[in-house]
Amino acid sequence: MKTTHHRLSSSFTKLCERLSSFKNGDDNIRELQAVFAYMDANRDGRISVEELKKSFNTLGEQLSDEEAKVVGSDDEFTEEEKKRKMLGALRMYIDEGEDCITPRSLKTMLMKLGELRTNDDCRVMIKAFDLNDDGVLNFDGFAHMMIC
Repeated sequence: MKTTHHRLSSSFTKLCERLSSFKNGDDNIRELQAVFAYMDANRDGRISVEELKKSFNTLGEQLSDEEAKVVGSDDEFTEEEKKRKMLGALRMYIDEGEDCITPRSLKTMLMKLGELRTNDDCRVMIKAFDLNDDGVLNFDGFAHMMIC
């Protein structure tokens, strides 16, 4: 396992550091989208273990099945586990006592992440995935956003 950790540290961690250093400018977002699109060979909106291994191979790195699964494949999770994980992610953006993401709660979370946005910016972001047009993002809208 030590070898796995070392290899992940030397290849995947470097890639993550490079990608996480991007700011949210349009050019950087397009670049990240292009990287994702390249890795998502079958265009299903997810990067499978095989797609991840192939991408690393293209970069001159070898990734075993075990390493690729450690990196983040969710193929092993049941639908219930995926829903529970998504609900946990949603809760990070929700103010205490609320059950949905509001423009205010989104702005607060974005500030914690170093992104300064206006309330109007947050309303626009929410509107893009607001399935029932009520001005907030409930679980269904959040789930839709995460899979798009």
